[in-house]
Amino acid sequence: MKVKRIKTLMVLGKHDVFGMKPLVYMLHQDDPFKCTAAKLVRFRLALQVKFISRTTIVLDPFSEHTVSRRDQTGADSVCAIDCSWERADEVLKHRRLAARGIPRRLPAMLAANPTNYAKLGKLSSVEALAGALYILNEKDLAVGMMDKFKWGHTFLQLNANLLDDYASAETEEQVIELEAEYFPQMVRN
Repeated sequence: MKVKRIKTLMVLGKHDVFGMKPLVYMLHQDDPFKCTAAKLVRFRLALQVKFISRTTIVLDPFSEHTVSRRDQTGADSVCAIDCSWERADEVLKHRRLAARGIPRRLPAMLAANPTNYAKLGKLSSVEALAGALYILNEKDLAVGMMDKFKWGHTFLQLNANLLDDYASAETEEQVIELEAEYFPQMVRN
């Protein structure tokens, strides 16, 4: 028990322990009992914010640019905007929340959450954050986040090869090529 407490304090208490600080911008549109972002905040594995800085990678499924390892150099944090998938278009395009930071979309991954199991790209907030952190070379932090959920290990197993390959890619172009290899049915504009 004491070890877990120290681990969570290291995540938010000492920025230099991990290079990327995990953040959530919560809009409270989902069932609060199923909200993965709220659970991350409760366990002090992510910080809830009301403002997104210019040095924050904002996870935006509509962004033209994909998260890649190179994003580590220009950012100090990564933020998931916690909103309902049904309202994501309205929230992310019309409210322009992602425009405040560095907007990035995640490359394709399979969801493991009970609501959208095995659906391509329908990730919960914790899956999105963990996927981005894994790609940004914060693998221990990503695994630690997913350990808080019964189905968390499933996300890491379903996407094990993807995550390792995305994290190994040097550039955004290589990430996009890998995405096309794994999911040829996807068409990007």
